[in-house]
This record gives sequence, C-alpha cells and structure tokens, in this order.
Amino acid sequence: MANKRNTEAKTPLKFNDLGISDIKDNAAGIPAVLASLKYLTNEVGFLDAMSLMLKANQTEGFDCPSCAWPDPHPNERSSVAEYCENGAKAIGDEATKKRIDAAFFKKHSVEELSAQSDYWLNKQGRLTSPMFLPKGSKHYQPITWDDAFTKIAKQLNTLKNPNEAIFYTSGRASNEAAFSYQLFVRQFGTNNLPDCSNMCHESSGVALNETVGIGKGSVTLEDFYEAEVVLVIGQNPGTNHPRMMSALQKCKHNGGQIVSINPLPETGLKKFTNPQEVFEVLKGGTSLADHFLQVKINGDVALLKGIMFLLLQKDKKQQGVFDHHFIATHTTGFQDFEVHLAQTNLEECVRESGISLAQMEEIANLLANKTKIIACWAMGLTQHKNAVESIREVVNLLLLKGSIGHKGAGLCPVRGHSNVQGDRTMGIYEKPPQAFLDRLQKYFNFEPPREHGYDTVAAIKAMHKGEASVFFALGGNFLSATPDTEFTAEALQRCTLTVQVSTKLNRSHLITGEEALILPCLGRTERDVQQSGEQFVSVENSMGIVHASRGNLQPASEDLMSETAIVCMLAHTTLKERSNVNWLAMSDNYDLIRDHIEGCILGFENFNSRVREEGGFYLPNGARIKKFNNAFGKALFTVNLIPQNTLPSDRFLMMTIRTHDQFNTTVYGLDDRYRGIYNERRVVLMNPEDMAAKGLTTKSMVDLTSFFEGEERYAPSFLVVPFSIPRGCVATYFPEANVLVPINQIADRSHTPVSKGVVVGIKASKYSPI
Repeated sequence: MANKRNTEAKTPLKFNDLGISDIKDNAAGIPAVLASLKYLTNEVGFLDAMSLMLKANQTEGFDCPSCAWPDPHPNERSSVAEYCENGAKAIGDEATKKRIDAAFFKKHSVEELSAQSDYWLNKQGRLTSPMFLPKGSKHYQPITWDDAFTKIAKQLNTLKNPNEAIFYTSGRASNEAAFSYQLFVRQFGTNNLPDCSNMCHESSGVALNETVGIGKGSVTLEDFYEAEVVLVIGQNPGTNHPRMMSALQKCKHNGGQIVSINPLPETGLKKFTNPQEVFEVLKGGTSLADHFLQVKINGDVALLKGIMFLLLQKDKKQQGVFDHHFIATHTTGFQDFEVHLAQTNLEECVRESGISLAQMEEIANLLANKTKIIACWAMGLTQHKNAVESIREVVNLLLLKGSIGHKGAGLCPVRGHSNVQGDRTMGIYEKPPQAFLDRLQKYFNFEPPREHGYDTVAAIKAMHKGEASVFFALGGNFLSATPDTEFTAEALQRCTLTVQVSTKLNRSHLITGEEALILPCLGRTERDVQQSGEQFVSVENSMGIVHASRGNLQPASEDLMSETAIVCMLAHTTLKERSNVNWLAMSDNYDLIRDHIEGCILGFENFNSRVREEGGFYLPNGARIKKFNNAFGKALFTVNLIPQNTLPSDRFLMMTIRTHDQFNTTVYGLDDRYRGIYNERRVVLMNPEDMAAKGLTTKSMVDLTSFFEGEERYAPSFLVVPFSIPRGCVATYFPEANVLVPINQIADRSHTPVSKGVVVGIKASKYSPI
C-alpha cells in the first residue's frame, strides 16, 4: 500500500521570464572561465575555490565528480586548470558552504519541499546528518547512524526473499564502495543491482560485448591526437564532456577532420576556444566539425548504411577502400553482411535519415582512403528502441575500414558519471557473468546467487507490483533519472522502506516508501579519515585507466560517513555471522578492499601498488590489440535493419536532452547558454516550419501528450522555442519531460528506456503562465 503523503513527483509548474537569443558559435573560452569563477565564488568563495581547483584531476588530488573523460598524461596535464566549466560547477556544487541540518527538515515538510523545483532543492546545500522519515510523518527527524543501520538491517532480514530488496547504484561510487556493495548484496542473496548504466550506455555494452568482446571503448586519449577522422554521433561534447574538446582541438591541429552527426547543431562542435592557450583566445578558437549531418531522430542506421553502401560501390571499383586483410583475418559474418548491404535502397536511407545523397557521398569520399577513424557516441545513439543495432552499425563501419586495434582508430562510447564504467567492472550488474561469480565464490567461500536480478525498469515494475519492498540507492536521484515519473513515484511509494545515500537534497528524498532514510556521505572533494588513517579511493575513466582520487577538504559535517564505510557498516550489521568477511576491517582500511578486488577481478594484479603510481594503469582491453573475446574469437559483422519512423501528421518524435547548466539530474542553473535559452527549463524546441503549421509562435504555451501502445501520458505547459531541428522532431529537457517516457518502451535487448524516441502530440495549452 502506498504511503499517504501528498508529495509531488513531477517538477512544479513555475515559470520564469524566458529569454531567447541566437545559438552561440564558440564554446568555452573566456565566457566559460567567467561562468566557472562566478559559480565557484558563489558556492565556496573566491580564495577557497582557487585552492580547491588546484587539486582537481591532479595525481595527488581528487577526480572530478562530473564526467568520465580521461585526464592527459601527468606530464601533459595543466597543473592549475585541468578541468572544464561543468566540472567546476560539479566541484563547486559539492564543496558548497551551504548546509542542511535537522532544523531545516523540522521547518519544511516533505510535501512543502516537493513543491519546489529540482534547482531550488539542490541549492539548499549539503546534507549533514542521518535523517529518518517515520511512517505517517511528513517531516524528517534526526537518527543516529547505529539506529539507521539497525533499522535497515531489520527490514532486510524480515523479507521473505532477498529478491524483495533492490540495491541501486549511481555512477559516482568509487571502485572500493562499488566492490564492497556488490559483495554485500550477493552475500545477502540477490543480484538486484540495477544501476545508472541501465539508463544510458547499457546498449553500448550489449552491442560491443557481442561484436568486439568487451563492453568498453577501444581507444586511448592519445588515439584522438592521431586520428584522421573522428565521427561524433549523437553527442554534445561542449556541454556533457567539455574536456573532450581539447582532444578534438589537437586532432584538428594534427590534420584530422571531424564529422558531427546529430539532430541539433551543438556549439561545442562548431568552434572551441581553449582558455588555457593565449593564442587560441586571441585568434578566436579552433573550428571543430568539418561536416555537420543533421540527422533525424533515430535516423543513424539509415545514414550509416547509406555511407557503407557507397563505400561498397567504391570498393568494387577500386580495391583498398575496405581493409580486406583485416576483414579476412580478424572478423566473421562479413559475407552475410555484404549480401545485406548490397541490397541497400539509397532512397530509403535518404528518407529515413534526412540526410541528402550528396552529403552521404561527401562522407563516403572522406572515409574511402582513411583508416585512422574513431567513432564516438553517447545518449543520442543509446536511448532508442533499436539502440543496440545502431551501435552495431557503427562497429560495422569501423570493421570495414580495419579501424579497430591500431593507433588513431577505434570505438569510443563516451560515458557520463565519473566512475560508471568502474562500477560495472567492480560487479555492479544485475546479470553478472558466471565466471565473475565463480571467482567470488572461490575467493570468499560462499555461494553467490546465480539468478539474474532486476535492471532499472524491471526494478520499478517489481516495486509497483509489490514484489519488492525495500529500495536502497547508493547515490543518484533515482526518481528524476528514471522514465515515467508518475509510475516510478507510485512504485517507490509502495515500498516499506526507501534509503538514499546522498550528498545533496533531491526529489528522491521526498517521494518515498512508508519509511525513509537519508544517509549523508562524503563527497569526492573531502578527506576520508578512518581508524587506520587517511584513505583514498580509485575510479576508472572512459578509456579504462584506473587511478587514485584523494579529497583535500574538511568534511561538510563531522557526522558524515564515506560511501565505502556506509556499505561496510550496513553489511556488518545485516549479515553478522552469515558472512565470513571482516567488514569492519575493510571499512577502516581500503587497502584490504583493493586486495579483495585483486583476488576477484582480472586486470588488477598488484592493485595497491599500481594504483599509487602517477597516472594509474590501464586495464586489459582485447579489442585494443585485435583480440576479440566474444563467442566467435573474432569481431562480428551484424545485419541491422533501418527503423521506420513514419508518424501521423499530427505527431512528433521527441528526445530529451540536458542543458548547459546541468549534469545528469543535477541542475546548477536555469540557462542553456550555448543554445541561447535563458532562465527557463520547461521548453520544447521545435522546427519553425512545424510551428507555423500548427499556428504556434515563439513562447506559445503548449501541452505535450505521449502515445505508446494505447497509453497516453500528459505534461502540461511547455513554452515553444524555435530551433534548428529536423521537421517532425522536437526536444525537451529532462527530468521535466521524463513523465512522458513510457515505462514499457525500452530498447531491444539492453532494456534502456527509450528517451530519444517518444511519440508526442502538441496542442495549445489549457493553462496560462503562472
């Protein structure tokens, strides 16, 4: 039975004075420096900010809690400014001097707080002590750590089946916390370990494991410097991974070309001004994308297939366009793939992609005599119904060119959270490989569960059905990150207990089970001192480098615990004599955890020694050396069909995106500076011709309705912004539009919510601006 609190899951209908200007044509530069300084000064103070940022992404400092883009080699990275604007905001947001204490929760009920925006909630500051929301109460109240652990353990141990508990993980958790967490959960008896990967790059993992034998990218940072061509597909580096622009800049300076494939023009791929280089600032930056292909939403397979068909025609005329030696030696499935590709209908490719034949020919001509090709992508590929097939088509293109396994070439899924890749390496996965479970069993002498657990969507459905009643989140903002906001809220509210390990207040603290706990933890920037002394943690970046992270700030409160310590203490309290693991010793000394990791996970030999080396170490990557550890022992060509996205004339295909003042669900501000949208988030970006056809003008207020398998979902009161986007396509910000994403609309095989392919109708609003 759901709790009786009248809390609001959706973002509130509050409007500001929307400002609109032209799209910016230059990313970073002095404006980014000023924006970073302003944010840091407001949150931390100027002098403290300058001291803090000197430690960001340094070998003796802390890893930025924002994206997972790799750091340059220690000899090449800046000693004073190895971070970007959004990294500075993430660090300032965590290091803020604002605090939330027990008096705050005594003053504000959860109902009152739920009426505030996500931006307002985040701005209230750091959580400082454990808080408990009793059954029937509308106010959180203080609780001791011991009582909190005892309460959670009691709930867990009274479940009829361990599978009635769900243990979610955000990509922020360190390797040490993640390994301890999955070990605890499996000793408890379940594989219910959904994580944020389920909602972002799960499709990449499925496609890459199948085709090249590893669910990670094959490139290094240095490969970007040597690449002849970089394909940037469904990705916005300027906002989501700004330090990537430095790598693209080096690629351009070394003669490489960049191809941007995306429904929206993004400033970060037009021109980049590196603020650390005086000459770059004086000359106005470096133009990045040589080619912009404004593909329709989910038109990527059609585009890639058209380009490959043109390359096939060229190869028939002049041998050498395809790398036939690589194909014969290192791949399988080429014959079936070639037969399928030869049947391609170019007219269909043009129609479904929205890209002209002339543009396809231009890219085919560019790639024909190149082998140093990198393909990188993000959510613009991974969140479609056919996302796995889209990524397999990217792999096909690089296999044809032999562009995997040598310098300057390869695959690059660009991850979001700073350790989301590391968490999966540590075993945060609802479908763990049997070999990994075998190693856990042998090393720790227990029988881990073998039955697959719930992924994120399955976990939401299980809670909604009453088949799971305890929800524990190690970081993140589950409600705002997930699809179908109202359905997910109902699911959480049907739990008996929800627990959130967090640094800042968010909406998931307000939409709860009958009882709820907030467990405040240390941030990445803070010193972590345990009984054995000061600790450090490790993370893995997008390119498979594992390195140390050491906070340097005093904790925001004396009553905070590290994520690792929280997990270990919970395991100790819950499992007791059922576990032969010395959880208290692990909590006191993280070296012991790293010893366990070394004993269970391949590639971590001499972990404690190597992680202390400057710059860390690379994990093994078979695809990087043409060793494809899939079912075939060779890279796999696949046959993928062009999706048909034909819609009725009054329907649009919607994708959700983030603003420049946002990292995942954390909202730093109300501006989307690069896109020229200011002071408002409840907007829908539309093609001006589509606006005219529906009788809409700039700032018209509209209501959105999504349609899926006879179901309708409704989101009122969005302001229309004219934008360069293909006809029939619209874009909205998340989490505001997550309410429109159907819980049952998921990607084939990966089960990722289809946030980039929602069919919507748009009508003049029934409401007036507030």
